[in-house]
Amino acid sequence: MKKVAFLTSGGDCQALNAAMRGVAKTLYHHYGKDVEIYGILDGYKGLMYGDYKKMKPKDFSGILTVGGTILGTSRQPFKYMRDPDENGNDKVKLMKETYKKIGLDCLVVLGGNGSQKTANLLSEEGLNVLHLPKTIDNDIYGTDMTFGFYSAVNIATSAIDCIHTTAASHGRVFIVEVMGHKVGWITLYAGMAGGADIILIPELPYDTDKVIKALEKRNKEGKDFSILAVAEGAISKEDAALSKKERKAKKAASPYPSASYEIGALIEKKLGQEVRITVPGHTQRGGSPCPYDRVLSSRLGAAAGKLIIKDQYGYMLALKNDDIVPVALSEVAGNLKMVDINSSIIKEAQNMGISLGI
Repeated sequence: MKKVAFLTSGGDCQALNAAMRGVAKTLYHHYGKDVEIYGILDGYKGLMYGDYKKMKPKDFSGILTVGGTILGTSRQPFKYMRDPDENGNDKVKLMKETYKKIGLDCLVVLGGNGSQKTANLLSEEGLNVLHLPKTIDNDIYGTDMTFGFYSAVNIATSAIDCIHTTAASHGRVFIVEVMGHKVGWITLYAGMAGGADIILIPELPYDTDKVIKALEKRNKEGKDFSILAVAEGAISKEDAALSKKERKAKKAASPYPSASYEIGALIEKKLGQEVRITVPGHTQRGGSPCPYDRVLSSRLGAAAGKLIIKDQYGYMLALKNDDIVPVALSEVAGNLKMVDINSSIIKEAQNMGISLGI
């Protein structure tokens, strides 16, 4: 009897359920009744404290299009995994005990960067682990794409689309703040897809003067409205030059909740134009997965199921040149995939006249 468990960890996103369905359908197709699948509830927290349930084939029916995660999730930061819990218990030891109590042959972790690092830790501790790369941020190193990304891009693009008509009607400057603390993948793609005039991402610290000049240029051309797509982690050149400690202190003292509001205030002061800020926020993580994410997550799940059948563990399933391939967890855990500032998409955005604030 093969015993496999699923665990969804960290922030939720679209297609988590679709990915689990892909693994389950592959295993049921191969093993029939000779496989047991368990769901670990609320992420690594559930693995620590033995909160799980045995699942049935019917649990995986009708979930291809369902957003969120049917297992629930929680954030358990990797940097605290070696710290004792509030009762003084060793967290890693607790997780290993639950794994052995169920008698698992494999734990399939669906998560982002932090979840991946913990998955690698458990692999190094001797557990059979596979990782499926999920995150709307598309920042997992070693894979061309993560599931959840294109669904988030669709939502962020829709927000920008909706802003166009009201911006044009009132002749205002609109800032759409897109998710992405450390990387600007969603902002870059949604900004280009939505026809944003200015796109600001964390990888390219912006020059405030260049942002103002880009808006002045549009005004001189008779364009009385402008749209900025700004990543929540966008940072000015001045702030980028500060130490981490100095940036933290400045942020704590700032009257602005994010860079978007600071940029908005600067534009109003310098140009005298009305600025409105829209924050789609967690809507970018919600709702039904787009068709691309349904296909990608299903393919990743099916490939994970095949590795389980072959008893091959310690891998992340990755998309590489449109093929699904296993990549050693030890080679990718702890790395972050940033937007390459020298990539062709950056140049192509600039060729179209989009200002990147540089």
